[in-house]
Amino acid sequence: MSGLMIVTDAWHPQVNGVVRSLDRLGQELRNKGLEVHYLTPLDFKTIPCPTYPEIRLSLTMGRGVAKKIREIDPEYVHISTEGPLGFWARRYCRQRKMAFTTSYHTRFPEYLAARFPVPLSLSYAGLRWFHNPGSCCMVATPSLKRDLQDRGFLNLRYWGRGVDLALFHPRENKVLDFPGPLLLYVGRVAVEKNIEAFLKLDVAGTKIVVGDGPQKAELEARYPDAVFLGLKEGEALAEVYASCDVFVFPSRTDTFGIVLLEALASGLPVAAYPVMGPLDVIGDSGAGVLKDDLAEAVREALKIDPQLCLDHASRYSWEASAAQFLTNIAKLSHD
Repeated sequence: MSGLMIVTDAWHPQVNGVVRSLDRLGQELRNKGLEVHYLTPLDFKTIPCPTYPEIRLSLTMGRGVAKKIREIDPEYVHISTEGPLGFWARRYCRQRKMAFTTSYHTRFPEYLAARFPVPLSLSYAGLRWFHNPGSCCMVATPSLKRDLQDRGFLNLRYWGRGVDLALFHPRENKVLDFPGPLLLYVGRVAVEKNIEAFLKLDVAGTKIVVGDGPQKAELEARYPDAVFLGLKEGEALAEVYASCDVFVFPSRTDTFGIVLLEALASGLPVAAYPVMGPLDVIGDSGAGVLKDDLAEAVREALKIDPQLCLDHASRYSWEASAAQFLTNIAKLSHD
């Protein structure tokens, strides 16, 4: 048997929090001496996801997934997404009575409801069916754990997230030259992210949008005063963070928001709604302002001492995140 297999329908070249979390998890686990394998859409032919072509759906049946798992013969299987690969891997493990864990990254019912008239109760019933047979379902925050428990999910355990403090930090060199203050959004440009709530704000300064997605062309045309920089990664992304003054997080549906930690580590205070994700990450740290009036949250966040943001971000590390994950899968041996 050979280490850990992580099964995920979300993978490169996608750029999002799920991919970043899983990629960094693998790096940290390998540093700890664990053999890590990924089963991803790169292993199969794919087609674009309807309404979201950046996401590729794997064209494979159970035999293809079973063959990949048998080749690796992993000691542990972690199923990270509820897509085609996650479905077939779950089926394989269930048929062979193999223990497996899952994780809940995305509030899929809310995302689906934002696009189609699908009742939340129906979507959550499907997700309970998917996750509850696992040895545990890993969640990133206390708010998410409470929410899923109330919806009938079982065996929930924490798996937090981290931030790369070597990459995201304040910098003297500013790469953006627009009228300030500079208000930044980073993430997918899609309807479920509620970006229009940010772009509509009646606040001074320049609104900066970093990211790509199905709503980008529409929003670019409707909000010509905003600056759309497209996709940024690595050093280029870190430089943009460090050039701005406040990070605006308009989403009401995220489970965590790794971008919140990246902003804080860059010295940016956060303005967000008081909802799951920001409530857990920002809380009463003083590193951000959470209000239903997002414009007022922005104005108040601009007064925050950046040092508060840096101190709060320093509490999060990818090493601690990986250790928490390891603790969760180690319990498989005793359950």
